[in-house]
Amino acid sequence: MKSIVASIAVAAGLMVAGSAMAVDMPAEAGACKACHSIEKKVVGPAWMDVSKKYAGNKDAVKTISEHITSGGKFGWNFGVMPPKGGTQKSPEEIKKLAEFIVGLNK
Repeated sequence: MKSIVASIAVAAGLMVAGSAMAVDMPAEAGACKACHSIEKKVVGPAWMDVSKKYAGNKDAVKTISEHITSGGKFGWNFGVMPPKGGTQKSPEEIKKLAEFIVGLNK
């Protein structure tokens, strides 16, 4: 009986830990999800990797916003992101997305 209770406690703890770490894509991600995910490289880099790359950079949000707007490779050696990231996002939406990406590494 003790082993069953212990197993349930461990399973419950893992579920809580897993849900606490889960992060949903923001609405601003839109079509970006076709080439990016939060934790895994798809066509472009994982956003967690982007967040780590710019950790400690005071201009990270501005830089990432500019990259989303202009498109390009940005030293990732993946496919080239089309200008405006293949979307027609407003500057406010792009900034929110960049803030989300930067915040992943905190």
